[in-house]
Amino acid sequence: MFTACPTERSREIAERVERFVRDVVVPYEQDPRCAAHGPSAALVAELRGLARAAGVMTPHILPDGSHLSQRETAAVLKRSGLSPLGPVAVNTMAPDEGNMYLLGKVGTAAQKARFLAPLVSGEARSAFFMTEPAEDGGAGSDPSMLQTTAVREGDDWIIRGRKKFITGAEGAAVGIVMARTGEGEHARATMFLVDLPHPAIRLERVLDTIDSSMPGGHAQVVIDDLRVPAGQVLGEADEGFRYAQVRLSPARLSHCMRWFGTVTRADEIARAYATTRKAFGKLLIDHEGVGFMLAENLIDLQQAALMIDWCAGVLDAGSSGTAESSMTKVAVSEALYRVADRCVQVLGGNGVSRDTIVEQAFRELRAFRIYDGPTEVHKWSLARKIKRDTLEASRAAAA
Repeated sequence: MFTACPTERSREIAERVERFVRDVVVPYEQDPRCAAHGPSAALVAELRGLARAAGVMTPHILPDGSHLSQRETAAVLKRSGLSPLGPVAVNTMAPDEGNMYLLGKVGTAAQKARFLAPLVSGEARSAFFMTEPAEDGGAGSDPSMLQTTAVREGDDWIIRGRKKFITGAEGAAVGIVMARTGEGEHARATMFLVDLPHPAIRLERVLDTIDSSMPGGHAQVVIDDLRVPAGQVLGEADEGFRYAQVRLSPARLSHCMRWFGTVTRADEIARAYATTRKAFGKLLIDHEGVGFMLAENLIDLQQAALMIDWCAGVLDAGSSGTAESSMTKVAVSEALYRVADRCVQVLGGNGVSRDTIVEQAFRELRAFRIYDGPTEVHKWSLARKIKRDTLEASRAAAA
């Protein structure tokens, strides 16, 4: 179900990643170190050691530090997603992949050496501290509601606040903290780089969530008088919202790429079952109720692949791709969820067991419909764009 790779180098990398994931990573899927809050630190280290030996560590970033194009990245990240453990093993998993991209675009040379290099090597993990508890009135899908504050004190900044759903905070070595700088109509946001663990960032709990693929799970933390030197401001002060947009569109799209691979594998499992299992005198696939579900999977997967490729092309052309990535995130997350749901149904009782990854794929895709912006928020944003563009066109026509 994978579309053709756009370049020879991406084809070669993608094929190596696919062989590694299928041959080496897949046997680890039943490892007891895959727990409710993601694979353990020991399992991550073991898998990454194997990835280094196979030459597939951080495959979307080239040895000279340059990044594959988005269309090339799609070819590679889809293959990495063929197992829920694949992106963890080859270092293409969120939030590290998005954090590496942002640091590569915005970080200074010193920041890249200190914070980016250990992420690219796979020796360290990272966390992005933006989302806040709803009960505090904090930022979720609307970052303008940011409650965490950063106040300048001499050459340092003092950060105070609470964060929630911080993926990978437990066990991370690098943090990017987003905090409000300024008050009222002049309020802005700034991003800060932090070494972790840090005594001023206290882990309150790791939440029990429906998904279980990301190391460290999703944490709630308190930030209490965190002192950060000015040299650890990522980019420029007060530009945090703009930098969030730099990270946002590619990060949305890379989620689509990885989960496309996982759901492709779930569909492979469902196809194999339907073409070998018999019931009522014939193969399951020969019953229209099953065969039609697999046909619908084929349609949804093809449409998702085309959306990913289209959006990647928009980003490669230099656009911020805000609207395009919203459309793609909605279309792909909803389509892949439908595919995962049908795979569970085709497998019947086996589909709700953990004997295969199908059950996990279903859980992960249900979460993805919320993470990186719920479907409804993206639709609302697109509706505002439709209104704005239509009214502007009407005014231009009347002028």
